[in-house]
Amino acid sequence: MSELQKALDYANQNRERFLNDLIEVLKIPSISTDPQFNDEVLRTAEWMANYLKRLGMENIEIMPTVKVMSKEGGHPVVYADYLKKPGAPTVLVYGHYDVQPPDPEDLWETGPFEPEVRDDLLFGRGASDMKGQALATFHAIESLMKNGGLPVNLKFLLEGEEEIGSKHLEPFLQKHADKFKADVSLNPDAGMMGIDMPTITYGLRGLSYFEINIWGPKADLHSGLYGGAVHNPAQVLAELVAKMHDEKGRVTLPGFYDPVRTLSPQERADFARLPNDDASYLKETGVPALWGEEGYTSAERTGARPTLEVNGLFSGWTGPGSKTVLPAKAMAKISCRLVPDQIPAEVKKQMERFMAENAPKTVKWEVLDLTSSPTAIADLNNPGVKAMHDAMQAVWGMRPFYRREGGSIGAVAMLQQICGVESVLVGMGLPTDNVHSPNEHLHLPTWYKGIDAFIHFFCNLG
Repeated sequence: MSELQKALDYANQNRERFLNDLIEVLKIPSISTDPQFNDEVLRTAEWMANYLKRLGMENIEIMPTVKVMSKEGGHPVVYADYLKKPGAPTVLVYGHYDVQPPDPEDLWETGPFEPEVRDDLLFGRGASDMKGQALATFHAIESLMKNGGLPVNLKFLLEGEEEIGSKHLEPFLQKHADKFKADVSLNPDAGMMGIDMPTITYGLRGLSYFEINIWGPKADLHSGLYGGAVHNPAQVLAELVAKMHDEKGRVTLPGFYDPVRTLSPQERADFARLPNDDASYLKETGVPALWGEEGYTSAERTGARPTLEVNGLFSGWTGPGSKTVLPAKAMAKISCRLVPDQIPAEVKKQMERFMAENAPKTVKWEVLDLTSSPTAIADLNNPGVKAMHDAMQAVWGMRPFYRREGGSIGAVAMLQQICGVESVLVGMGLPTDNVHSPNEHLHLPTWYKGIDAFIHFFCNLG
């Protein structure tokens, strides 16, 4: 019997213990956004470090993170390594051990930190996002360690701030970049398109988020006395926002599409294979008809094309009843989802140029840069992606789906840009898992298959 088969058999025989380990850590309320849970976040970091020690990992550290300006400490990063295979690839296992708040708690059928198995589902905050995913990698590693040893070298980066935007991770990685260098990062903080739909996410969009302010008169005016003589900032803003797209649904910021990569025929074929077709978008959203950039499917628009969306508008009187006011100011919150090779700083310049070219001289304006994150995309020919492709095909008996995700995961881009490490972004989470919502849960049969897939992945890469 091969060592691979021995490891798979070991994982199958130890499913109950693996599940109990997960239940144990799910009981710790590691809510990173609420300071009253700081001790629980630290306790979870210690739990993770102790588990890695049990696995036989070495050089285990609970490393502090520090706010750049205030020097106030953030939640720590757990590091460990196992570097016993000279010449073999080194895999950096990424994960986060913090969770979202459970609110509203009254909608949970059982306590959010009182995990319970019902049928094939394990309920509890963090079960899917992402304590369950992190432990799946641990269990795969244990199964190999107990049956011939690891065929690869390992490093671990387990952070406690993903749910609050990984706000200290960038300066932390800049300080410790060499420590986290590896050949590939295994990041199981993603999911599958559905049960029996193994999925590899190879691209993440970036973000540029702006606040646009328009000022007209020095104070709100009586619309009867001044309307028709003073340009209304709310009208100006509405007209500017309307100009940000053309009749084909394309963004009109100057130079916006210049660096955008053309989708290859293989990528378009992979998008066409995804189960989220236009009909599914209509069903999920409840809109009467879909809209977007001409010439692309909805899946392509939300995963591989850049967008500009109005997230909020405010001006004038919005209370009950009527008030005939000509407002002094209008404001819009606008986000742009970016794709390779767009750069957030350049998009801000494009927005400022758009405003300079289109805003009338009757108002003053400003563009504030509120937040941004870079794009990330993996080379589909890199050994990590190929190893995961073959692993998923072996476990599920089918070619995995390939998708580019519309959202952003900060760690993926940071590891790529700071440490030069590309991520294999996978996971066993399902769209129905209620992550970030009451009654979060994990589908256990899929979770067990994920453990097997990770065993195959390490063997394939080694």
